[in-house]
Amino acid sequence: MTAVTIRDAFWDRIRETVRLEGIPYQWKALNDEIENAAPSYCMRNFRIAAGKESGPHGGFMFQDSDVAKWLEGVAYTLEWHPDQELEATADSAIDVIVAAQQPDGYLDTFYIINGLDKRWTNLMDCHELYVAGHMIEAAVAYYQATGKRKLLDAMIRLVEHIRSVFGPEEGKLKGYPGHPVIEMALMRLYEITQDPAHLELARFFIDQRGQEPLYFPLERKKHGNGFYWENGVLEYAYYQAHKPVREQKDAVGHSVRALYLYSGMADVARATDDETLKAACERLFESITQRRMYITGAVGSSEYGEAFTFDYDLPNDTVYAETCASIALVFFAMRMLAMNPDGRYADAMERALYNTVLSGMQLDGKRFFYVNPLEVLPEACAKDQRKRHVKAERQPWFGCACCPPNLIRLVTSLEKYVVTQENETLYVHLYMGGDISAKVGDEPVTLHVQTGYPWEGGVNISLSAEHETAFDLALRIPGWCAQYTLHVNGEAVETQAENGYIHIRRSWKNGDSVQLALDMPARVVRANPRVYENAGKAAVMRGPLVYCLEEQDNGANLHLVRMGADPQFATQWQPELLGGVVTITSCGLRETCDGWDEQTLYACERGIEIRPAELKWIPYYAWANRGANEMRVWIRT
Repeated sequence: MTAVTIRDAFWDRIRETVRLEGIPYQWKALNDEIENAAPSYCMRNFRIAAGKESGPHGGFMFQDSDVAKWLEGVAYTLEWHPDQELEATADSAIDVIVAAQQPDGYLDTFYIINGLDKRWTNLMDCHELYVAGHMIEAAVAYYQATGKRKLLDAMIRLVEHIRSVFGPEEGKLKGYPGHPVIEMALMRLYEITQDPAHLELARFFIDQRGQEPLYFPLERKKHGNGFYWENGVLEYAYYQAHKPVREQKDAVGHSVRALYLYSGMADVARATDDETLKAACERLFESITQRRMYITGAVGSSEYGEAFTFDYDLPNDTVYAETCASIALVFFAMRMLAMNPDGRYADAMERALYNTVLSGMQLDGKRFFYVNPLEVLPEACAKDQRKRHVKAERQPWFGCACCPPNLIRLVTSLEKYVVTQENETLYVHLYMGGDISAKVGDEPVTLHVQTGYPWEGGVNISLSAEHETAFDLALRIPGWCAQYTLHVNGEAVETQAENGYIHIRRSWKNGDSVQLALDMPARVVRANPRVYENAGKAAVMRGPLVYCLEEQDNGANLHLVRMGADPQFATQWQPELLGGVVTITSCGLRETCDGWDEQTLYACERGIEIRPAELKWIPYYAWANRGANEMRVWIRT
């Protein structure tokens, strides 16, 4: 019932970079045309599977999913910027993909090339349902953007094949994907087809997961599959398959798999009004955001298993914090908002989006982070095996390239995260310039939004409506905002936030206006004392943005820097720096190495000299755009 058009100074620059640079660059990467980058093999695999070329399968068994996410990003882009040449390129990719589909509907190049006799024999590790899920999502998005059904019809045939293999009926497999995503993909397909079979299959995969006897051990025994996680700390929790989903209380295992699963659970819970599933989603959301999430909205603290570990375990330098995991957190939070408009969900979505998600891509759209640390010493990344997964600079591509196309499909689809409608209430979750069009009853209304967010806290909304229309406009007051003012048609309005939203209930006329001013000072933020790594440390935020110190601005040895007792923050808009950012300067302290020669490692008589220092902070998302250098989010106080 709502449609959003984004015209926003902050996001337009990023989205145009993705459209003009990122999407063409990634198409070249998918065709192995990027010099000095890890090969993808993705489109080559499809050409081989379609009989257009010959050769072995290349790359990981799930490489097909990369082009699916790229196609999904293309589809969203075409919605807000039609481009015949880009659409023709996407059509050509779809032609090759569909040509590889088997007569029974099956589609997965790894098994088509290596032998169809082995398909569906290793759901735990071989990603067939994961690949199918991403292909379904691409097909739905492309149909919605272009009206073209070729890929959509192919995916409906694939789903029919999957339904012939899996289900509660006698003779069908009682399995579920080792890597979830098909659950929320089937729900997106259900929105298009309204075929109850698509909903039932999604619900089957969710309900079946973790039921005794566990499917994965049975599958391993039957087909002789190995088990990498055996006798480790994760085992089947790595796949969120250690117990039924309604009994899970803590976010565990591989963080991306977990959040894709929770997103599918939320979709099914909303569609079926399943209160037990809703309650499980709420518990898991709380587990993540209250005890297992970084200040940047990053999740998944351990390199081992790319996984959640335990409450308050949030190391800054050995962190994993995969870009895909924060993208998945955005997916989950938005689905929770659709089920229950509560500012907690929008706060988590915004935190992840403006910090870790954006950090995952270079400002030029052509280099990427898989891992998003909160503390970096470049020498340690190169010489300490425990930190080899952490990079001081973004990479041109990855052999496992899930993050780059995942990032573009989110950035190009931001329209879908700005607002939701519940009967006669419009909930504005994210503040971006542009237009929000909606129907309230039978009356169309349009909200014209102007804002300097995230650099400024002012949000101005004017209304266009043919007839006077009564509805409730609910504007989010972010959790970070301590003070705000609200005016309607120039008159001050006193109102209290309810579950993170202020509600303006009135009969609206053409030309009415709302002015919301969110106070946006730089502020010192501390972690719960239970976070071992951040005891005695603090971070700096302004609005939704986390800030960091870089060696480029503050010199080396950032571990010697302290935050002063009275930081005296000052902000400055620097249009020529890092694509245009607000920087923060503050008063701080720095320990010196004076009096310590390089040959003395420990001593009693040496003193520590502490001198005043001016600190310069930049937004975390923009770090590592000026070469490899030290970086820190948390510093001592």
